[in-house]
Amino acid sequence: MSSVVIAVPSENPGGLDATLGAHFGHCDLYTIVDVQDGAIANVRVVPNVPHQQGGCMAPVQYLAGKGVQQLIAGGMGLRPLMGFNQVGIQVLHGGEARTVGEAVQSAIEGKLPQFQQMHTCGGGH
Repeated sequence: MSSVVIAVPSENPGGLDATLGAHFGHCDLYTIVDVQDGAIANVRVVPNVPHQQGGCMAPVQYLAGKGVQQLIAGGMGLRPLMGFNQVGIQVLHGGEARTVGEAVQSAIEGKLPQFQQMHTCGGGH
């Protein structure tokens, strides 16, 4: 039996029908999806943490603490990408997915590429 916990930056109200947040560090919240044997088993929504002390590394620790193993994002700076790599969270590029559900299904099917430095945005977060 295989399982994975996937986090997706989302716009309000979150959930599988929510629009993907364009930039992980500035999203409203995260939709966290538990996948068991290639099927969605559980969906929960958690608020994003503020960019205060720890800056863009705060969400890295926050999501690691929630048991997240994969993150699907549309844009990310090098520093948080390195942070996710250090805590063992695989970062996938969300591609053309319009909703959280589409992005998660693409991840389940192995259709999302892993983030590389050339895919990061220059936003500094």
